[in-house]
Amino acid sequence: MDNLPENQGLEFRAVAKAFDGNPLFENLDLRIGQGEFFIILGPSGCGKTTLLRLIAGLETVDGGEIFLNGRAIQDTEAGDRGVAMVFQDYALYPHMTVAENLAFGLRNMGVPAAEIAARIGEAARSLSIDAFLDKRPGKLSGGQQQRVALARALVKKPDILLMDEPLSSLDPALRLKTRRELAALGRNLSATVVMVTHDQVEAMTLATRIMIMHDHVIQQIGTPLDIFSRPANLFVAQFVGATPMNLLCGDLAAGKAGKAVFRLREGDIQTRVAMCGLPESTAWRLGLRAEHVALTTPKKPHIPATVDFVERLGEQSWVHVRLADGGELVASEAGVSAHQPGDRVGVSLDGAKAHLFDAAGRAWHPEPG
Repeated sequence: MDNLPENQGLEFRAVAKAFDGNPLFENLDLRIGQGEFFIILGPSGCGKTTLLRLIAGLETVDGGEIFLNGRAIQDTEAGDRGVAMVFQDYALYPHMTVAENLAFGLRNMGVPAAEIAARIGEAARSLSIDAFLDKRPGKLSGGQQQRVALARALVKKPDILLMDEPLSSLDPALRLKTRRELAALGRNLSATVVMVTHDQVEAMTLATRIMIMHDHVIQQIGTPLDIFSRPANLFVAQFVGATPMNLLCGDLAAGKAGKAVFRLREGDIQTRVAMCGLPESTAWRLGLRAEHVALTTPKKPHIPATVDFVERLGEQSWVHVRLADGGELVASEAGVSAHQPGDRVGVSLDGAKAHLFDAAGRAWHPEPG
């Protein structure tokens, strides 16, 4: 975010962290705007939670600096950073009531009793837990406990709210409900929110911006739409999406209006990727989302394929097909697909929506048109 106001939000400057002599991060630079709902997305073990712990002060940096609203906080005690964290397991005190859980940290901070009561009332109303204030956590459902954990963080009025996989232990229905509550919370909260998840649906529906990580390296930072429609590389293209992006191997040639043609054994695919500027590569791959792959009758002059299996999801179906050379594709069909395993079909590829990936995995995107 180049237009981020000076000294606002969170900033990592050349941050380094190692465990047992093994580097986890080296010269990590990152900037998160004040008031953003910023989500760190990636597979297990990529370093997501460690980043949160560095911000919270639960881990120390080995080099570099972390700034929060213009203050260097890397050497500041965790309790003095203006940071609140919601843990994956809620970490509520079981012997205390909900109200006592919410008040505990505020009393330790020396907040006056009247203000404590006002903050608890405000947070309880905003998260619909005011009916549970006299109950202990063991009497609450998982979703209710999650909201209490959020309220306990919010009553501290933090400059930044950290959430580590906050929905992972909830059942699907409750996860959807709590996701809606988090979305409303993000709209109404002045604090910056940084959330870690491996669930891309959570990331795509909640975030103002997403950071994709893999092997402790930032792969891409962007809006949900940017991440989905213009993935930076093969990892992002395969990681984000209800199904991984379809990939086909082939060669390139110059086509109409200076755009690249992707050559398959079954025929050429005209793309909108500019040929000028593409690097020399002998291992090009064409990438298409499932919604840009259409199934036709096998008699039409399209790529012949055989249906492997079908995922019928109600309003949409994913049809998995196998090409003659063993390659696999997934096509999207509206409604409940009538295709069955073994059906012979044709496959039509929308070259205008195709991305190209070079041997290094870098993405080259279609021009608008």
